[in-house]
Amino acid sequence: MRSSHRLPALLIAAGAVAAIALIIPAHAAVPDAQAAQLGGVLTPLGAEVVGNAEGTIPPWNGGLLGAPPCFAGAGSRYCDPFAHEQALFTITPQNLGQYKDRLSEGQRAMFEQYQDYAMPVYPSRRTASAPPWVYAATRANASRAELTENGEALHDAATGIAFPIPQNGREVIWNHRTRYRGVALRRWNNQFAVTAAGIVNAVKFREDVLFNYSQNGAAPDDLDDWLMFVALVIKQPERLAGTILLLHEPLDPEEEDPRAWQFNPGQRSLLSLRRATNIGYDNAALAADRLLTNDQFDSFSGAMDRYDWKLLGKQELFVPYNSYRLHSDQYRYSEILGKHHIEPALTRYELHRVWVVEARAKPGIVHIYDRRVFFVDEDSWQIVMADLYDRRGELWRLQETHTINQYDKLRIAPVAQVVYDLPDRRYLVQGLNNEDPEDQDMDFDADDFSPGRVRRRAKK
Repeated sequence: MRSSHRLPALLIAAGAVAAIALIIPAHAAVPDAQAAQLGGVLTPLGAEVVGNAEGTIPPWNGGLLGAPPCFAGAGSRYCDPFAHEQALFTITPQNLGQYKDRLSEGQRAMFEQYQDYAMPVYPSRRTASAPPWVYAATRANASRAELTENGEALHDAATGIAFPIPQNGREVIWNHRTRYRGVALRRWNNQFAVTAAGIVNAVKFREDVLFNYSQNGAAPDDLDDWLMFVALVIKQPERLAGTILLLHEPLDPEEEDPRAWQFNPGQRSLLSLRRATNIGYDNAALAADRLLTNDQFDSFSGAMDRYDWKLLGKQELFVPYNSYRLHSDQYRYSEILGKHHIEPALTRYELHRVWVVEARAKPGIVHIYDRRVFFVDEDSWQIVMADLYDRRGELWRLQETHTINQYDKLRIAPVAQVVYDLPDRRYLVQGLNNEDPEDQDMDFDADDFSPGRVRRRAKK
């Protein structure tokens, strides 16, 4: 059954920044006088410094700077700086009416469908932070960055948020794509598809990433038009082990074509990765039981040209945030994965301001998601939620991203990305590493993501 609720009324942000964002259609830099608000009334990444009038969203005071006493040091598990806190209240199907105006349509549908679903709400902690050089690059980008090719190509930006004072929906999504996540890293990305009967299909990925855009001190001309490089290698189950997906994502598709290769170890005669032609848009993601499209990686990735994008303003919503408990190595995957949803007691939701961006499929364009509504955290530019609608305009899926601040590195990192399929009562979780090592910073360069090198590295 699909919900028929409408999107709650938007709360438009106060001040000139939000007003400009809603009325200027250009894909361009802002004037220096406006960019000067960064680090003043706006945080260095473009959020409002002030809290809300009720005091339920606090002012931003620099974010989480430095590790708490419970942290054992580099490479160890990220412990919970807020482990002592108790939930302010818990939203349940029984009290949903009190809180529905601060929930998305997809969130409300979860309560309507599952009587055991719950959402513990904790004090809001504006923990998002980034290194000083990311702040400096963001300030430079504000006065120079621009989009061309109808918003598909990013120019004159590097390292920091591309459009910290966004003027339209495309710029907000580009901010998500250019947010700081480190530069080069290896991480374990465990994926679990859970059927309506509660049967779990697990796939273990090793993921190597080079966020080429985010290099410290890079100028736009230093990036060779590449946003990022990703190599996914399946390690388990045995029947899929050795499968490789390699992606090269450009900043300007007119200058460099997006590139993708996939290698299936069953094709033993191949000497190199086979160039993939079906990686992108709404093609089914690798080994995800058709619960994820390729452009749902990281909530949204790849080309934006199949949609018309509209910035709807800002809204205060209960969103997943500071999800250290969910990330704890004290819990096994079997304890996290419930029959129809992840274990609510391990989640943490907080009230935050989010940018709301609507994407509608262009006339004549076919995509399995005819409409998508993205909710983007103002402090980090992470897409924290998305409501996904089918071709009939009915709510189909809810996507959530649970994050932590990797406080020794000053960056926000996803620890679980969940897609709930409401009519089929199935769900998918990506990114859990509770039983595996933490993310590891690496020394990759672009050459390490050539097909030959990736295939050789995959054997190790």
